[in-house]
Parts: sequence; structure tokens; C-alpha cells
Amino acid sequence: MKATKLNESEIQAKLATLSGWSLNDAGEITKTYVFSGFPQSLMFATAVGVLAEAAQHHPDILIRWNKVTLSLTTHDAGGLTDKDFDLARQIEGLPH
Repeated sequence: MKATKLNESEIQAKLATLSGWSLNDAGEITKTYVFSGFPQSLMFATAVGVLAEAAQHHPDILIRWNKVTLSLTTHDAGGLTDKDFDLARQIEGLPH
């Protein structure tokens, strides 16, 4: 079943429930996490990967030494859906 694209007011309401996430120019929700070093960044990215695989919804992950930037969108819906915000909430539950 294809996910339904959210409208701007739905996106803003859902974004307000997430700490530190923002909407970028590409229409994705994004957040950068800062860690004490590269091993911690890798461990976090791996944990995100496990959640993403279980949800069958995969974020873009950029690792730069002690920072991990995640970007979420639902490509087949052409924008943001509940799937993006659900995964962001799960990610927020990870140690960071």
C-alpha cells in the first residue's frame, strides 16, 4: 500500500512533536546528531540501519567523524509521509 503524502500543515504539526528535526530545502526532515567520536557515530548509524530495515524505510545517512546527519522522505510518495515521522520517533528512542 502506497503511503499518502502529507500536506504542509500536517508536516509542520508533526515536525513540532520532534526535537531538533527540521525541514530542509529538498523537502526532507533532517537532524544531525553529535557524538564523542567516530566509533560512536558508526554504532548509532548501525542502530538506525536496523530500525530502518525493520520498517522497510531507509534514510539517507551522512557520517562525518563525530556527526551523523539523517534525512528522511518517502520517495515513492513524492514527499513526506507518516512513515518518515514514525521512523524519526523510533530514532529518537535510540541512545544518543
